[in-house]
This record gives sequence, C-alpha cells and structure tokens, in this order.
Amino acid sequence: MTVNTEKNKVNRPQIEEAIRMLLEAVGEDPNREGLIDTPKRVAKMYEEVFEGLHIDPKEYFKTVFNEDHEELVFVKDIPFYSMCEHHLIPFYGKAHVAYLPKNGKVTGLSKLARAVETTARRPQLQERITSTVADGIMEMLAPHGAMVIVEAEHMCMTMRGVKKPGAMTVTTAARGVFEHDAVRRNEVLALMKMN
Repeated sequence: MTVNTEKNKVNRPQIEEAIRMLLEAVGEDPNREGLIDTPKRVAKMYEEVFEGLHIDPKEYFKTVFNEDHEELVFVKDIPFYSMCEHHLIPFYGKAHVAYLPKNGKVTGLSKLARAVETTARRPQLQERITSTVADGIMEMLAPHGAMVIVEAEHMCMTMRGVKKPGAMTVTTAARGVFEHDAVRRNEVLALMKMN
C-alpha cells in the first residue's frame, strides 16, 4: 500500500535545514545545547506525522467480505491526530464512521479506523478528512450509504488567534441514504451519543 518511490520519500536533510533556518529566523541559536538535535527530531517526526501522504486510504476498502448483513455498521470514537495545513499546528479528536452495506459487501472494522488515520496523516483540513473517508467508502464498497462525523480541537484556535481552548469543531459527510433519510441519519447520531 505504501508507495516507495524516491519522489515520494520525505527529504530529511531538507527538513533539517528548514528547521535550522526557522530557529534562526525566530531569533534562536540552533547550535545551543537544547536545540542542536531539534532539526533531526523534527525531520523524523514529520516523516511519521505525514506518512499518510504516500498511502491512498481507499486501498483499505479493497478488503471485502460477503456477509448476509444489510444493517448499520458503525465504528465510533476513532482517535486521530492531524496537522492543520494552514498553520502546520496539530488538531486532534475522534471520528465516527458508519455505512449501510449493500448486497452483503462489508469490510473489516479495522479498515475504517485505518482509513481515518491515513487520511489524517498529512497536512490536512478537518472537512477533507470527513469527505475523503465517506467518499472512499462509497466508491469502494458501494453501500446504500455512508456517514462520517469528525469532532476535533484545533490548536490553531487554542494557542493562537482567538485562543479558545476546548472549542470543538464538528464536521459531517452524509452520502447515499443518509443524505435524505432523517431516520437513518438520526440512528447514527443517537449511537454516537451512547456511552
């Protein structure tokens, strides 16, 4: 699933140089004891944090099972961490993913969580995570419908700008029957609130 071409690999030396330049630009000395290895640490971290750039989350939905089940499948409280593409500051929260299988076509439950994680691990917008996962399910599984809800706290609103810690952003993507069927949509919302 991971594409291992030279073009797509993270360029650690280039990141290290950029971090050194950033430290100097904010008035720091990148050669002082506490910062000497920071460029290397940041480069290694970015390689991990942005590993989703090299994986198509739809790949996870190629694993399909035939099961006589056409009722709701719902995985809630999937934790994720991402990086806001506007400020390169983290945002984090949880995703709730539901789909209504058609013709007995289901995928592994872990695949839903992996799709969320992979989609989040790139410079990202919360709205795009929500839509990408819902659209991937619809394209690859062809269910009656899919619904994705993402709740997150954005550090760009907590530590800078309006400085409102604890403010949660909620985004939804409803596809298929969930777009028009209020009963089905409310079923997902009710399950999401259950402990």
